[in-house]
Amino acid sequence: MAEKNVVTTPTPETNEALDKAKGFWANYSKPIIYIGGTVIVLILGWYAYLNFVKLPKEKKANESIFAAEKIFDKMASDNFSKDSVNIVLNGGNLGGATITGLLKVISNYSGTKAANRARFMTGACYLHIREFDKAIKYLKEFDGNGADQVLSKANIMIGHAYSEQKKTEDALSYYKKAATVNEKDESITPDALMLAASYADATGKSKEAIDLYKKVKDKFPTYMAVANGDVDKQLARLGVFN
Repeated sequence: MAEKNVVTTPTPETNEALDKAKGFWANYSKPIIYIGGTVIVLILGWYAYLNFVKLPKEKKANESIFAAEKIFDKMASDNFSKDSVNIVLNGGNLGGATITGLLKVISNYSGTKAANRARFMTGACYLHIREFDKAIKYLKEFDGNGADQVLSKANIMIGHAYSEQKKTEDALSYYKKAATVNEKDESITPDALMLAASYADATGKSKEAIDLYKKVKDKFPTYMAVANGDVDKQLARLGVFN
């Protein structure tokens, strides 16, 4: 059976709606096309930036930092000699190889992961050669990006720098901050709490020291200083007994 063509006669309401739609398009077609085009351009621009700028820049940054990072790793497990620190920071020639200094990596490859790592290492180097203001500057600029233990270590080093400058409030603040990066971390967090407690104790802040020692004991019962009774000894010395 053949289908019948159904002709719908537009009602006055339909005509009015169509007229409004046509009017809307006539009035706003250019802005809509412009916005749509802008979004496409932005997407294509980001894709181009990612593939032709950011990724190659990351690669070059990693290539540039490789030698200095290798020397830093060796220093971290051995010792920070002044000559080694100087070449890591400023670059130069070592054993016939050209070293790009961390400061140059930070300057030339801003925004890369390599430059971020360079800030951490630069801060550590300055701390070891007792240039505390510079150590604080670079360590504060370091972004942990989810690497909680590394960020905790950066905060501890900032605390050390402030401690050397006899800025006790700032030092204690950063020791405690190191313990708050990831409060569930059973490795570096209790270490940071013990460091903060010891520093508070040494600088005459007995009440704060007691609170910090108690926190270590309550939250990390298997931590060595708790298990071997050292925390209880410190609390007893401060007048707190079980």
